[in-house]
Formats: sequence, structure tokens, C-alpha cells
Amino acid sequence: MNLHEYQAKELLKKYDVKVQEGFACSTVHEAEDAYRQIKTAHGSPFAVVKAQIHAGGRGKGTIKETGINGVKVAKSLEDVTEFATKILNGTLVTIQTGEAGKVVNKIYIAQDMYYDGPAERKEFYLSILLDRATGKNVIMYSTEGGMDIEEVAHNTPEKIFKEWVHPGGGLQGFQARNIAFNLGLKGDAFKGMTKFVTNLYNAYLGLDCAMLEINPLFKAADDKIIAVDCKMDIDDNSLMRHPDLVALRDVAEEDPTEVEAGKFNLNFVKLDGNVGCMVNGAGLAMATMDMIKLSGGEPANFLDVGGTANATTVEAGFRIIMKDPKVKAILINIFGGIVRCDRVAQGVIDAYKNMGTINIPIIVRLQGTNAVEAKKLIDESGLKVQSAIQLSEAAELVNRALS
Repeated sequence: MNLHEYQAKELLKKYDVKVQEGFACSTVHEAEDAYRQIKTAHGSPFAVVKAQIHAGGRGKGTIKETGINGVKVAKSLEDVTEFATKILNGTLVTIQTGEAGKVVNKIYIAQDMYYDGPAERKEFYLSILLDRATGKNVIMYSTEGGMDIEEVAHNTPEKIFKEWVHPGGGLQGFQARNIAFNLGLKGDAFKGMTKFVTNLYNAYLGLDCAMLEINPLFKAADDKIIAVDCKMDIDDNSLMRHPDLVALRDVAEEDPTEVEAGKFNLNFVKLDGNVGCMVNGAGLAMATMDMIKLSGGEPANFLDVGGTANATTVEAGFRIIMKDPKVKAILINIFGGIVRCDRVAQGVIDAYKNMGTINIPIIVRLQGTNAVEAKKLIDESGLKVQSAIQLSEAAELVNRALS
């Protein structure tokens, strides 16, 4: 579950991680009030206006309707009014959103971090995630933080440092100090960085994050270490331990079909292909997707109906697949172990009848518990549904449907 920047920063505060202060706003009036509060609290006429969407590259991204970037520095109340008006409810297109972009429903009015002081300012990069190859969490960091971090990783990978954390021992003091040392810090900034990294790692574990990224991680002119931006991804499997975090979910940022699938406890991921597939079991689903590609097609989705599928869930999955206009054929591949094949067949028949005319080929392959009864149901239904027994038969039927 992805979180917005303003949500992630509020959570980090609970772990004593210093963040850039700001206010989330849904209207221009709220943005103006937020600017007045920030100006009073920090004594600077500067503030940052940030679009809030679940995607990176906002600073380089552009609002389709107005041509303005997704992150702007305001020097006055008039600037805030102008930027808020041009960003709110606009469609922000970034390198991560694709051409479709995402609608900006909220903006974040934040304090300006480039205030004067005795020392130089610096932007770093730091993220924490699981390294599956080693079975350890890894902290990745660089002296070259900011909007061009992707180019740094591509062109100068030697500037990306890594610190692996043993799951049994946790982050050690010497590791936090090693990070601060490699970032070239000293004095108060060195001490601040070691504390920051330690607290951030505690937040990563405590919130069950799948990924936690701070970019830029800022050393201010007075040597304070501050998270200026934050991307946080919570592991969905841990949400039962965090009922308070579930309320932070923004379904408007998610694919509507995936949201609908979640209501029926279906594991659904939308893809860009032309063959919809419905399968029970993740392994069989991946094998089915491979089979579709070998047959000359491209999978339009990953859909695992699970071991407790019934006519209702199958019909729901069927309807979700049919909402994709790119789908030219549907392959239903069920192995009846726990789930009964005749229940799946009945779900297909019910969906077919309830949805009216369906003009694309539907191939159903059922094996296992009550497979014979299931095939009989489909064959006697009078519907234009093609049944198969062997996987090779289903592949051939898919090939014919696409040719």
C-alpha cells in the first residue's frame, strides 16, 4: 500500500525522524492558510507547493492542463494562490505515470529548507528495502541526492553505497556511523545523520514497510538532517497488524479494477495484453501467462481466484476482465484441488447469461475435482464457450482465437 508524502511524514514523526514541516491541502483557500502558518512559524516568505500523487518525478512532471511543474517554490502568497490554482485538480504527467498521468487531489504546502546559516547545504539519497538475494534489509544511499538520482544510478553506480543489516542483530551503531562517514559528514551533521538513520530504520521495521525512500535527504545550513521528501510503501500482508494505516489508503490513486477485485478477495493485477486469464493458484497463473505468450498472445491480467472460489467470485472476476477493452479472448484455467470445477463452471455460465452478448472467445480448461461434471455443465449450457482438457488444447484454442 503506497502512501502520500504528507501521510508518510506524519508517520515518521512518531519515530523521531525530522521531516520538512507542511500541511496537506485540498483547496486553494486551505493552501493560502497553510502558507500564512508556515510563514509565521519559520519567518521566511518562501514555501514549496508539491502535488500529491503516488508517483515519483513530480518536480520534472507537468500538469497537462496548465503546463506547470508538479513542485514549485513560492515566494509570496500570490505565488501560492497561482500555483495551487494551476496544480489542484490537474493531471500530472511524470516519467512514472506515463502519458495518462494522475489527477492531483491534494497539494502539500511545506517550509522552505534553503534558509541561511554558517554551513553549506547538501542533498543526499537514502532508501531501505529488502534484498531478496541475501535475505537482509539493505540501506542504499548516495551523496548525489535530488531529482537526478536515476541518472546517477545508471551513469555512476559507484556513487551508490549499500549497507546490509542482519535480521538477527538489527542496525548496528557502527553501520549508522559508516553511512554518515561515506556521506562525507562531520561534527553535528555526522551525529545527526547517525541518529536519523537509526530512527528511520526503526520506522521501516515498526511500520512493516516494503520500501522507504528519502530523496532528498537534506543537510541544512545549520547541520540539521531532515527528510524533505518521503516515499513509503507498506507491506499489504502486514495491514492486519496496522488497522490505523488501512485508513490512509487512497483508492483514487489505484487502478479501479484492482480495487473492485479486492472487494471480492481476488488477487488481480492489470497488465497490457490481449488475453484475459482467470486461474486458481499463483503458480498455475504464472504458467498460464507463459502459455498465453507461447501461443502468440499477451496476458491482459493476473487473476488468481484462490482455493475457495465459487460461482459468485468467478462471475466477479469474469466481469472485471471484461471491462478491459483490449481483451480479445478469455482463458479460464482451473485445477480443482480444494475448489470444485463444477462451481467454477456454474460461475462462468451465470456470468455469461447475466452479462448478455459476449463477442469474444472464451476458453475454459477444468481439471481435478468434479471436472467431468463441469465439462458437462458447459457443453450443455448452449453457450459459445470452448472447453479443453489438456493445457496444450487450451493453448491451441487461444492461438485460434487470436488469429
